[in-house]
Amino acid sequence: MKKYLSVAVALTMSVTLLAACGSKTENASGDSATKATDQPTATAKPADSDADKIKGKITFLTNRTDMVGKEYVEYAKRFKEKYPNAEVEFEAITDLDKTTKVRLSTGDLPDVLLIPTIANTDLPKYFAPLDDLGLNDNIYFKDFKSTGGKVYGIAAGGATVGIVYNKKAFADAGITAVPKTLDEFYAASEKLKAKGIVPLASNFKDQWTLYPWGSEIPTVMSGNANLNNDRAKTDTPYTMDNAYGKSMGILRTMYEKGYLEPDINSTNWEQSKKDVASGKFAMYLLGNWVIPQVIDSGTTSDNVGFFPFPYDNSGKLNAPLSPDWAYGVNKDSKNLDTAKAFVKWMLEDSGFDDFAGFIPVLKDKQPKMAQLSEFNSFGATYLEGISDNDDTTQIINKAQFVKEAVVQDFVLQKDPKAYLDKLNEKWAAAKKALGK
Repeated sequence: MKKYLSVAVALTMSVTLLAACGSKTENASGDSATKATDQPTATAKPADSDADKIKGKITFLTNRTDMVGKEYVEYAKRFKEKYPNAEVEFEAITDLDKTTKVRLSTGDLPDVLLIPTIANTDLPKYFAPLDDLGLNDNIYFKDFKSTGGKVYGIAAGGATVGIVYNKKAFADAGITAVPKTLDEFYAASEKLKAKGIVPLASNFKDQWTLYPWGSEIPTVMSGNANLNNDRAKTDTPYTMDNAYGKSMGILRTMYEKGYLEPDINSTNWEQSKKDVASGKFAMYLLGNWVIPQVIDSGTTSDNVGFFPFPYDNSGKLNAPLSPDWAYGVNKDSKNLDTAKAFVKWMLEDSGFDDFAGFIPVLKDKQPKMAQLSEFNSFGATYLEGISDNDDTTQIINKAQFVKEAVVQDFVLQKDPKAYLDKLNEKWAAAKKALGK
């Protein structure tokens, strides 16, 4: 995984993958999900090959609070139709990473969950290997949640990050072509602001929506897919003139110029989707998964576009290709076979990747999102995501860094350089304490 995706590979993936995220998203869409065919790898015995083993009740811990009482009801019904002696219940939480880590420490784990940010070497402490699902030769990001030659987590889907925009809002502001440089992006934002349209929905208060500014955008700006791990090699990973400082600096500039919501301390995620759909807000900087949610919030697919974020004035564009949260199975589940069968069902049969607007993680599954074709037409080079290594993860946890909170604080600081200096002090202290 420690490589860049070449243009050729990227284009291949865009045909195979990148039309995918079609009808719904981490957040919702209205079309019925498309079922994928069950095609287990012939060389491995799928966990659900013996239906008699698939029985009992399991619980899936998810971050999709919006699907509870709705799509998940249908999922439970369909899973039981395939496995009459089994049933699945859904538990949804909002602060996924933090809450799940707490539950790992207490042993209060459901049968299936989305793996939080822990060191890969710790995966066997909590999770069962998934190599017997017969999927290893047909998935992207196989090594992302692996250790000791075994796969412990499989991504729910893949995503890139770019500008999701309302085409009518652009037209109303007199923007006739999407910006291809940072200066053009600022100029487009100024036109939108002058027209009374909020240029960029940041959802600043919600914090989690700021993740691209803290990792994905710095990575593509640097052209280094391993940028986040390289932090473990230095005591000063955050400076004003490196990729982290420049990325967060763009958002700070957007804030200072009035290109974000009028009151960034009272933003609302659910309302923002409606506002982007209506054209009150013009843009998101988020993953392709949000596109179906915008459409479902009150507009048509042909009014929503998607282009790579122009982070500098070079005219050269890189874009991230990253896995979403990975499914993991509690190694102590009382119904281990059922839990594994549910993971396989989610990947192959549920249609969740289309619903969630993801790039399918299954290599032989075609994506369906038209906006990804537009995104690919700009010729961005994809950088395939690399998992945080153990050194980086340990330092992050020791320093108690939350990247979205770092972005939030940077934007609001009177002296951003002094703030980064303090971050570096904490980072260096964490490294020293860990003997790194």
